[in-house]
Order: sequence, then structure tokens, then C-alpha cells
Amino acid sequence: MQVPFVDLRLQHQSLAKPIETAMCDVARNADFILGRSVQAFEESFAAYCGSRFAVGVDSGISALELALRAHGIGEGDEVITVSHTFIATASSISFTGAKPVFVDVHPETFLIDPSRIESAVTERTKAIMVVHLYGQPADMDAVSKVAEKFGLAVFEDAAQAHGARYKNRRVGTFGLAGAFSCYPAKNLGAYGDAGILVTDSETIAERVKMLRNYGQRTKYDHVFLAFNRRLDTLQAAILNVKLPHLDGWNAARHEIAGLYRERLAKHKRLTLPMHLDDRDHVYHLFVIKHPYRDLLMQHLIERGVGCGLHYPIPVHKQECYKTLNDISTILPVTESLSSQILSLPMFPELTLNQVNYICGCIDEFESRQ
Repeated sequence: MQVPFVDLRLQHQSLAKPIETAMCDVARNADFILGRSVQAFEESFAAYCGSRFAVGVDSGISALELALRAHGIGEGDEVITVSHTFIATASSISFTGAKPVFVDVHPETFLIDPSRIESAVTERTKAIMVVHLYGQPADMDAVSKVAEKFGLAVFEDAAQAHGARYKNRRVGTFGLAGAFSCYPAKNLGAYGDAGILVTDSETIAERVKMLRNYGQRTKYDHVFLAFNRRLDTLQAAILNVKLPHLDGWNAARHEIAGLYRERLAKHKRLTLPMHLDDRDHVYHLFVIKHPYRDLLMQHLIERGVGCGLHYPIPVHKQECYKTLNDISTILPVTESLSSQILSLPMFPELTLNQVNYICGCIDEFESRQ
């Protein structure tokens, strides 16, 4: 059996007609730049998250960077975050001129370890950027407690956590702003690059609207220099069609995760994603940990099972961040995870037969060791 890591074609097949209609409507009305579909998606997504405002942009990294810029973070500032994440988390900080300061993750959740944050705070620290990695919400109560103690802003990288909840509240709404990527493979994906941020701050929302559109207050009235980071109207039209289905897709992911847990719990060397009662994991990725990760991955690939590595090289070990990788950057959990984590196939249309096949392949591997 061949099992892809993700198959986006299946989702399109189920929504082809309404998506094509939405795209044709944009073309028919020549409503291409910051059109009505953009505003409609912003309003719908803000309501979905329980946030006052949402601003559509061209990517998740733009959502992160512009949120930081809108708060005034820049040259000489520091933002505490994690290295166990996609590079966009850190680079969004660097692009403002600020410095990402890395702290380790918790060995069981793989998310920011709140107990590590306080020791990383300096007089230059202006914010904490939390990452809700793989669809699992971080411990926002503990993070917020540290932030309040030192007067720091909190930003949420929710690029992989559309619809996830922490204590029955959607992620993205705990900090000053939350950023989401709508890259095609995400839980809520466009048909190209797209992103959106949510915030309860009217000041942040209005400034980001200018930052995404050449610094314009009104047409040809430029308050400051800024790039073009606008959400494409065609992508917004697609996202409007898909948003009402997000909770259903997340429920399917949760069910698939339950099947994995049931079938794989017997393997002592294999660590499954941590399940926390106060959080609603939306399983953008189903990431396991195994001491012989590379051998297991090879075994699965040889049997037609697609796998992923998220992430094999921590951000602080990347060549572009070598100047930050000094003796003070000690992240033993992060570095250990990078050699042991493996992402199994996870998408809403994954079938029971496919999950059983994947788990059977893992059973076979474990029986031989």
C-alpha cells in the first residue's frame, strides 16, 4: 500500500464546485486586490477565533513580523521564543531588527517550557513569542504569568493550530496578537501562500493594515515606508469556502490520532504526542519520538508510507543563526528531539485501512528490534 504523508487532492475534490464558483466570482467582478472576499474572511475568522479583529496578509511569517512591528519591536530589542519550530518563528523577529532569544522546550509537550523563560529575561526583552507547535496549545497560563511579572507582550505563533483551544478558548487570542499561516497543507489551507493575524487591539489591527499595504492610511497617503504584504482576494475567497469545514476536519484529525494512539500504545520505545485534558490538540502533525528514528523512517518509506521530519535541525543550529549559537545557547531537550522525532501521515481523509497499514508497519519494525 502507498500512503502519502498528506494528500491535498482529496479535500479539493469534496469542495471543487463551491471553490471554483468563489474564484470565478472574484474574476467576474475583477475584485482582485483587497476585495470583498478579504474583508469577509477577516470578519469570519475573527468571529471564529473569538477575537475583535483579524487582518489578512500574504503569509504566516508576515502575520508574525507585522504584529511585532505594529507593537514597536525593533532594533536592540529581544524576543524570547523556542528553537524547536519552523524558522519563520525566529526570522520574523530578526526581520524587525530584534534578536530572538531561545529557551528550551518541555520534554513531554515539545512546547516552550515556561520555567525557562524568566532566566532569559534581560533589560532588552520586550516580548515572548509562543509557538503552538503541531497543533498543541502551549501552557498559556504559565507563560502569561511570567509576561505579566516583567511587563512583556505575548505573541502567538499559531501557524499550525487553527481551531485549537486552551481551556476552551481559541489559541491566538491570549496574547497581543496571534498569527496563522494558511499555507496549503495547514489545517485551514489556501491554494497558495496566505496568512492572517487576530488581535483585540484596534491599534495593532489598524497599523498592520497599513504595514501590509505600503504604509497607506488612505490611497496615496503614505504614513511610513512598508512593503506589499496583502492577502490575495482569490486566496481569501477559497478560505471563505473552507472555514466552515475546519472544525469537522479537525475532528477527523482527532479521530485519526485516537486510532494511532490505540494501535501504537503497546510499543514502549515509542513516545506518542502528549494528551492534555485542558487543551484541544488539532493535530496538524502527528509527531512521535523514537530512539531509532532514522531506521524506523527508512522502514516506513520502503513500505510506501510517507513521513516527515519537523524539525531535523533546530533553528539555533541553522547556518543563518550561527552568530546566536554561542555557549549561552544550551538547549538539550531541543537538540535531543531533533534526532528522534518523526511525523506520521496526518490529514482528515486518511482512512482506517491506511492507519492500520501504517501501524502494522511499525509493529513489524518493533518486532524485529
